[in-house]
Amino acid sequence: MKFFRYISFSAIIVSSLSACKKENTNQWNVEIKNPFKNVNVTDLSGEFYNPSVSLDDFKGKYPWFQGSVPDSEYGERRKDTMEVRVYKEAISGIDKIKLNKDLVDLFSHIKNYFPKFVPPHIYLYSSVVDPQSITDPIFLREDENMLFVDVTGFMGDGNKNYKGLDFYVQKSMNPDNLVPKISAFFAAILVPAQMDQQKFLDQMIYQGKIQILQDAFLPKVSDYLKINYTKEQYQWAVANEANIWNYFVENDLLFSPDPNLAERFITPGPFSKFYTEVDRESSPQIAIWTGWQICKHYLKAHPEEKLQVFLKKNATEIFNSSEYRPK
Repeated sequence: MKFFRYISFSAIIVSSLSACKKENTNQWNVEIKNPFKNVNVTDLSGEFYNPSVSLDDFKGKYPWFQGSVPDSEYGERRKDTMEVRVYKEAISGIDKIKLNKDLVDLFSHIKNYFPKFVPPHIYLYSSVVDPQSITDPIFLREDENMLFVDVTGFMGDGNKNYKGLDFYVQKSMNPDNLVPKISAFFAAILVPAQMDQQKFLDQMIYQGKIQILQDAFLPKVSDYLKINYTKEQYQWAVANEANIWNYFVENDLLFSPDPNLAERFITPGPFSKFYTEVDRESSPQIAIWTGWQICKHYLKAHPEEKLQVFLKKNATEIFNSSEYRPK
């Protein structure tokens, strides 16, 4: 029970502890020699709901946007006052000039590490707020290199349109989360998955690799946004890092193949599941945080190693060479 008493106490003093923790020089803040000049961003719904744009012209320009919606309904949806209201509210929270600048920076960093990367054409659109789909607001049409972003997924936690949606989901649905989620989307594509390695440590390190790419792609973005935390959740993880690690070690979880561990510590939820009184105080998906720290320690111990080499290494090798022993 020592872990749980101490971790609860740590949660009380989290602010002071995190304030004392200084970060090292950011190795990812590098000069990009040939940055992109611009990124193509199209506001699809802005054109769709614009009465000065004829439906025929819109259909001719974006024939794939209609999907399976019948012609008789397609035109009527342009006049739906509720849909128009939701779109206007959602798009008003997006600073398009800043978004373009941030996307240029993001894609330039991705290109720096992955020279074959070609920036997609970004299409912003809005949809009816559906709790079943709004939590997955980004998808890629790979054959045409088109990335679609549902702006109704970034209207801000507590938004009245999110009524009925769990807060732990809403917390990463703010405008500031938009670019980090695009970055994470591409990071997950670029990290080679090793399906034959399914121990808990393997899963932690895999998630840690994705977070390291977040560091490389977004060197100036706050860490809490990269991991979809609130500031308080991030501070809790920092303050309780050693306690979390001791729990994993003392309960022999690292090399366990138990699939339930992913649900407890990796799958999105309101908190991590230690099955103790501390659970509701804890930050969710804490194994992703831990995997991230292990990978950071490994790269700190091997500063000469190229990112591509690191990404291909297996979890056990990274862990053994990381010297990760938080105190």
